[in-house]
Amino acid sequence: MTTLRLAVGSDHAGLDLKRQLAAHLRELGHEVADLGTHDHESCDYPDFAAAVARAVAGGQADLGMLICGTGQGMAIAANKVAGVRAAVCLDTFSARMSRLHNDANVLCMGARVVGPGLAEDILDAWLGASFEGGRHQRRVAKIAALEE
Repeated sequence: MTTLRLAVGSDHAGLDLKRQLAAHLRELGHEVADLGTHDHESCDYPDFAAAVARAVAGGQADLGMLICGTGQGMAIAANKVAGVRAAVCLDTFSARMSRLHNDANVLCMGARVVGPGLAEDILDAWLGASFEGGRHQRRVAKIAALEE
C-alpha cells in the first residue's frame, strides 16, 4: 500500500472519532496531520473544514478526512474550497463509489451517525478505491469548471 499524507479535522462532536480514525490511519502506515480541534470545547466546524480543505487543495496533503456530528456541515464548508471534492459517506458502498466515480479527495463522516467500527470500515473502503477516470473524468472536469 502506498503511504499517503492525510489532513484530518473535526469539531467537538467529532473529536473522539477523529482521534480513533487518525490512530487507525497511522497503524496503516499513513502520515496524519491533525489540524484540530484538540479538545471538547464547543467550536465552529467551518474553521477546521477550511484548514483541511486548503491542505488538500494546496498539495500539503494527498487526502483529507473531516468528522462532525453528521458530516454534512464539514462537507458543505470544505466544498467551498476550489479543488476539493468532499463527500459525506455513511456506508462503505458510497465511500468506495465517491472515490471511483467522483474522485473525492475529502471524506466526511458523522460521529453521531456512524459508530466507530463502521467508521473504520468506511475509511478503509474509501482508501482502498481510486478514481477510475474514463467517462467519469469528463464529469469531474465539469465539476471543476463550476469553480471558475
